[in-house]
Amino acid sequence: MASISFANELMRKGIHFTSILIILVYAFFGKQETQTLLIIYLVLILSIEHLRLDRGIKLPVFHILLRQKEKAGIGSHVYFTLGALIAVSVFSKNIAFAAILMTTFGDMSAALIGKKFGKIRIFANGKSLEGCIAEFIVDLFIAVLLIQNPFVSVFMAFVATYVETTFVKIDDNIVIPVFSGAFAELAFLLLLHLGL
Repeated sequence: MASISFANELMRKGIHFTSILIILVYAFFGKQETQTLLIIYLVLILSIEHLRLDRGIKLPVFHILLRQKEKAGIGSHVYFTLGALIAVSVFSKNIAFAAILMTTFGDMSAALIGKKFGKIRIFANGKSLEGCIAEFIVDLFIAVLLIQNPFVSVFMAFVATYVETTFVKIDDNIVIPVFSGAFAELAFLLLLHLGL
């Protein structure tokens, strides 16, 4: 992955604060309205991607925030929107909230702490132990607040951290919400089956 500056990384991750808007729309207006908003937004950003990728139009500001691999392919904001749409559509409300917020704040903490303080590289992909620990702590905090089940919270935080760290060629903005949410739902089903 091509290196980008800490300031650019901060700006990139700041865009993901739209996740708070998604949560607020869901909380105050409901699931269907949130799905509609996400689909409209998805159409908008796919149209922008068409202009950028198919027509070669460089959009000011937007273009400098793209990583090198995104300049010739779909940007991570598309995967983030798809991940949020899947989470809202498929998972129960609090698991969807947790999955979306983990994608924003867990991933952000891993990237920023890893870039600023990361010294111990634990994978060939350059991810740092410090970034992984930061992500797990943030993900666990989010899960504990929203899920209120210690076992499921730890499990969900672990899955989110694991996929963010080990998935290299698949964008983490889609794998974090899909995997963390799916495994949390499965964990609740297992606990229900076991009568716990």
